[in-house]
Amino acid sequence: MTSPYLVPVAHLVRQAPTVINVAFEAPFDEAHEFAPRGPAETDVYPEATVVVALRLESFSGGVRATGVLEAPWHGICRRCSLAVEGVVRVNVDERYLHDRVAGDEESYPLESDVLDLAPLVHDAILLDLPLAPLCRPDCAGLCPFCGIDRNEASCDCAPAPDARWAMLDELRFGEHSGESHEV
Repeated sequence: MTSPYLVPVAHLVRQAPTVINVAFEAPFDEAHEFAPRGPAETDVYPEATVVVALRLESFSGGVRATGVLEAPWHGICRRCSLAVEGVVRVNVDERYLHDRVAGDEESYPLESDVLDLAPLVHDAILLDLPLAPLCRPDCAGLCPFCGIDRNEASCDCAPAPDARWAMLDELRFGEHSGESHEV
C-alpha cells in the first residue's frame, strides 16, 4: 500500500516553474510513529483523518508547498478537567530543497522524485495544537477548596486569610476632609 503523503514530483521538478495542486485525506499517523502524549496534553489520535490541500510549486533547486491542513484534536480543559475536542486548521508555507544545508531547520529534504509530505503535516499540526484548551471561553473551572465544578454549581468556599497580610485587615481609613497633610 502506498501512502497518500508520498507525491510524485519528477515532472514538477524537471520543468520549473510548474504548479500542481494536491488534495487528499489520510490518517494522521497510520504507522503509529508517535507515542501518545500524556493524559493532560493535547494530542491527535493516530487514526484521525487529516485533510490536506496544498499547492506545490517548483523552483530551481526545490519545491514550495503552500496551503491548509486540518486535523481533529482532543485534550483536557485547563480549568475544569473535562474532555475537550476541536479541529486545528494550519496554513503552511514550506520549502523542500535538493541541496539542503546541514542544520537548515527551515526546509525539508527533497531527495528523490517523490515528495514526502508526512513530516510537514505532522510538524505543522503538532506545533499548532492548543497548549491549554478550554471547554468554553467562560469556563469557571473547579473550586480549589471543595473541587465542585463551578460551571454546574456554586459553593461558599472562601480562601483562608494569608497571615502575611493580616495587618492590612485592621487598617481603617476615616473620612477624608480634603485637607492635605503633606510633610
